[in-house]
Amino acid sequence: MRENDRHTATDADYDAVVVGAGFSGLYQLHRLRDELGLSVKLVEKANDVGGTWYWNRYPGARCDSESHIYCYSFNDEIMEEWQWSERYPRQPEVLEYLRFVADHLDLRKDIEFGTEVTSATFEEDTGTWQVETDDGETLSSQFFVTAVGCLSTPYVPDFENRDAYQGETYHTGKWPHDPVDFEDKRVAVIGTGASGIQTIPEVARADIEHLTVFQRTPNYAVPARNRSLDDEDWEEIQRNYEEIMAEAHDDGSGLPFDTARETAADLTMADIEAVLEPRWEEGGWRFLVAFEDLLVNPETNEKVSQYLREKIRGAVDDPETAEKLVPTDHYYATKRPPLHTDYYDTFNRDNVSLVDVTETPVDRFTTGGIRTEDGEDREFDMVIFATGFDAMTGTLLRMDIEGRNGLTLEERWADGPKTYLGLGVQGFPNMFTVTGPQSPSVLSNMPVPIENHVEWISETIGDLVEGGTPYIEPTGVAEEDWTEHNMDLAQETLYTTVDSWYMNENIPGKPTVFVPYPGGVDIYQDTIREVREKGYEGFTLADSVDDLGRRGESPQLGVFEAMELLHADLMEMA
Repeated sequence: MRENDRHTATDADYDAVVVGAGFSGLYQLHRLRDELGLSVKLVEKANDVGGTWYWNRYPGARCDSESHIYCYSFNDEIMEEWQWSERYPRQPEVLEYLRFVADHLDLRKDIEFGTEVTSATFEEDTGTWQVETDDGETLSSQFFVTAVGCLSTPYVPDFENRDAYQGETYHTGKWPHDPVDFEDKRVAVIGTGASGIQTIPEVARADIEHLTVFQRTPNYAVPARNRSLDDEDWEEIQRNYEEIMAEAHDDGSGLPFDTARETAADLTMADIEAVLEPRWEEGGWRFLVAFEDLLVNPETNEKVSQYLREKIRGAVDDPETAEKLVPTDHYYATKRPPLHTDYYDTFNRDNVSLVDVTETPVDRFTTGGIRTEDGEDREFDMVIFATGFDAMTGTLLRMDIEGRNGLTLEERWADGPKTYLGLGVQGFPNMFTVTGPQSPSVLSNMPVPIENHVEWISETIGDLVEGGTPYIEPTGVAEEDWTEHNMDLAQETLYTTVDSWYMNENIPGKPTVFVPYPGGVDIYQDTIREVREKGYEGFTLADSVDDLGRRGESPQLGVFEAMELLHADLMEMA
């Protein structure tokens, strides 16, 4: 097809509007524009590409997947020309990589920066999406693709009297572009999730007066063991790059790492240490995948968790502080498992203290700091909220998306997200979600499922255009089956044994459901490929809007066969 020819059947400004210029949106723009020749407009609220790597500039922000696999694999020239400097690159380098990709593929000319989508409405009379932006513009398109990321709407708990505080406040997910001055300041960091664990050591090393960490839930963190990558390292990677990426795309976690054993249930603690110690010393996600049944077998997980607890106790000098940092209320990796650099050592510094808010809850903010329920007023010059995000669905729901019959996405998901394959929602024709709810996304090395999704969406749109079929939408039955399957599978794992943002539990009022797909990238990719090969089983393909909304036949005997086998395997391991 010729670039930027019109191919779609509707009278619209563009064939497709894409929202978000991070990893997902940039690749989606390239595939639709350059591979299919469609007219595409990408809308991005930031002033540059980068997505989460544009906003998350907090001290210590760096990738926790190894750099050579946290990247695109679709373009040989990009893989050959770009060389990472570190095993785990810092935020500026990841952002620079995405800028390099945008320039290499000449993507900027079709991106509208500094523009936020305020609503997106499917107009049934014309069969088009009407996308309104904060500058008063309305863009119409046949296809609407959300590439907004899973962790892109920062969340700050509604602490009592929070607005009364007169000091500096920052959120790790929306860090200022200008340098923040820490010199001689009393700083509070609230939160010890992944971003808090990266931020805290960096702030402690700054020329501050004192750092106070407010912790609700202690976390298991494994050392990253970051190091520079020299030319010799990079030559070795390049020699094996094709094989490395193939292994990543064939792995359930999107990681090219082998497991050591199927289970630890039959091992003594001495045996466990023999397996885990080399992976602990090597650092990174190789530790996470040491045992195949880690997330389904409580015996295996408890032994690994016990190993980690002893590592924490050994790293922290003060026994009382150490015990506060030792998780006892959840299994390892059932919450987001962060990597760290000097996190536990930070609490050995004289100018760092820890407040366990389960023992000493925050009562309220004051003009000068934070009062805890024991009546103590702690004065701070700066408060940093490392309190996470309204994950997975937050940004989608804030876009005010409206489908057929005036139904909003917020109404559709009042009891939790319902999708088919994490790619589409019944009642919202021609809308696709890249790494949407009920897809592997955050449970894996993100660029791998991103590429899977973008390629499937692009191939699907290409099929529709070539076949002259203007509309596609999941059937109600397929969506119900996938939603039920996603939750059933999650309940066979240890993920559902703890409150977490995987379960929506960090946001008051959100329904408790397990949001990402826990079956693995490899099984998932086979499934969506089979859906397409079977003529889009579970979707309605229609020539008119009136033909949409049919419930259709359940795909239970088709694409779900692999799912049932996976379910049986999980039951056996558990």
